[in-house]
Amino acid sequence: MTEKRKPIHYVNNREFYLDIVAYRKKLKDARDAGKEDPRIPDSIGLAIWKIAEKLSTKPCFVGYSFREEMVADGVENCILYFKDYDPDWGQEKNPDYVPNPFAYFTQVIYYAFLRRINKEEKNRYIIYKNFQEVMCNNSDMNLLVDGEDNHLMSTQLYDNINVFMGRFEEKEEKKKQKRKAVKEGLNKFIED
Repeated sequence: MTEKRKPIHYVNNREFYLDIVAYRKKLKDARDAGKEDPRIPDSIGLAIWKIAEKLSTKPCFVGYSFREEMVADGVENCILYFKDYDPDWGQEKNPDYVPNPFAYFTQVIYYAFLRRINKEEKNRYIIYKNFQEVMCNNSDMNLLVDGEDNHLMSTQLYDNINVFMGRFEEKEEKKKQKRKAVKEGLNKFIED
């Protein structure tokens, strides 16, 4: 019978927490002494990078061509919001609370990934819309045909572009309606 091994985690949450506590102490001491903020230790940076890299391999993120940019955005956001993480949060109310910096930074990275995906979709929409405008406004339809009358763009690709654009415009319209409803609700609340 083989012995079952305990899985090795790519980021040890306890060590990560202790590194953050030690850094926060150094940060407080430096600020109290009027010195410049100390650099975030490599151990914390490496843990953040590992979290971002591992999250980017999840099925919902792995297929994007801009995965490296997503990881970079996630790490950047963690550094930006590092000061917002309070390692002692929750312990005043519940002494048995175990801090979980892994979960906090995973959430920060997750939302950075979503923002990058939305940004890339918007950029792709703009490119497709410009392409469509050029094709519709140009009376010379020979732009998509080479010298031997071979089509340079398949109808399937053109249909895929149109489907993407329709979905994007629908999603943007829903966001617009939601913002409008929230604004109207807020105005009604203020008037009452």
